Formats: sequence, C-alpha cells, structure tokens
Amino acid sequence: MAIIDKTLGNVTNQQSTSQANNAAAKTKDLGKDDFLQMLVAQLKHQDPLNPMDGTDFVAQLATFSSLEQLTNMNSQLNQLGVYQATMTNTQAVNLLGKEVTVNQDNGFQVRGSTADFSYNLTRPAENVSILIYDSSGREVDRIEAGRQGSGFQTMTWSKGNNAEGLYSYAVLANDINGDRVPVETMMTGKVTGVQYRNNAIFLTINDREVTFNQVVAVKGE
Repeated sequence: MAIIDKTLGNVTNQQSTSQANNAAAKTKDLGKDDFLQMLVAQLKHQDPLNPMDGTDFVAQLATFSSLEQLTNMNSQLNQLGVYQATMTNTQAVNLLGKEVTVNQDNGFQVRGSTADFSYNLTRPAENVSILIYDSSGREVDRIEAGRQGSGFQTMTWSKGNNAEGLYSYAVLANDINGDRVPVETMMTGKVTGVQYRNNAIFLTINDREVTFNQVVAVKGE
C-alpha cells in the first residue's frame, strides 16, 4: 500500500536523520523498539478500505516477539561474559604468591632445600635422565629417573650444597628401542605479578611473563 510504504519510509528517514546527528556517528542496528515503532505506524496509516491481513499481522507480531527474545538473550549473554571475565580475573589475582607450573620454558626456583619441576613425556620411556643447570648454565647435578610412563611427570630435586635461586633442567629420554622420546618441558615458580593487557591476563613467574591460560598446575600451600 502506497500510504504504508510512505509512512515506513518517513519513519526510516527520521531514524537515519537522528543517527546522523548523533555525536558518535555510529550505525545503529534495527532493534525491537524500532520494529515496534514501524508496526504501530503501519497500523495507524493503513487503508481502512483495505486493512492489513490478519495472517500478516500475526506474522509480524511473531517476528517482534522473536526479536525481543533474541535481544533479551543477547543481554543475558553479555552479562554472562562480564561475569566470566570477572571470575577469571579473580582467579588470576588469587595466584599471587602461589607456586604454579606453566607449559613453557624449563626453569624453576629453589627456595629451601628442595624444589619441584615438571615435564611431559609424549610416550613411555625406558630410560630418563634429568640434567640440572644453575643460572650460569653450568651442570650441577644429574638425576637418573629410570623408566617412566607417558604423560605429566613431577620431580623433586634436593639442592644439596647448591645455593637457592633460579635453575633450569633438560630431560633426556629414550624408549625401549633406544629412540629419543620427545619431552615437553615446563616452568615452575611463584607468581609475583598479574597484569591485564590487550584483553589477556599475564602472570610474572621467575621474572618472566606468561599468559594465564598456560597454567597447568597450582601447588597448594
């Protein structure tokens, strides 16, 4: 109907003008309020001699109802996203001062007489040797761990007469055929800082930054 089309066009033009005058000058998506405004205008200006078909009216009401439900769902999802982000930030802050293991690097801190470090064997190993290095890269000890299964492994090293501080390790593993078994080394240390940058969380461990999602283990106190 010409009158209806003209009315809808006027409503659309008014919305466009209002949006153009907006300081932000951003494009606005058609929302449930806009849809309802156009529906009311269509009913107000319909031809009395040729009113809107009941089926079409019901279909438009159903469309409006669906749009409203989607809008409400989107709002709830946004709230859920904010809640999850808040929970993640809280978990990161709670790691301050705790000893964690991340799937990166091969360093660990020694405070006291012993220290733990972890690694991952990609398949079972018949012989596993672990070399311990001090901060200068000098080998200070060697651990013969023997046979180990595949997966996450945690070792405890007694420093003996060595000083406290930052150490690193290397794992040499061979299978029953003498072939080298790939090893994924990990870093262990206390979390001394938490930063939020570029929508990501970074932890400071052993004076190095790692992302929060790299944490694979947390040691309770």
